[in-house]
Amino acid sequence: MTMKKSTAAGLALLFLLWLGLVALIIAGTPRFTLYTAFVIVASAIIIFVPLYRKYFKDNR
Repeated sequence: MTMKKSTAAGLALLFLLWLGLVALIIAGTPRFTLYTAFVIVASAIIIFVPLYRKYFKDNR
């Protein structure tokens, strides 16, 4: 399955937005803790796993 350019651009924009928000989280905390790492990993799973299943997983 080929991906449209608009879909690829949307995914790239979403990734950059998520990366910017992660940078804000890291910059806004006085120290990096396990809780901060958990929040970042949990947000990545919530956002990117459904997109991976929809666009990249081979649907047979």
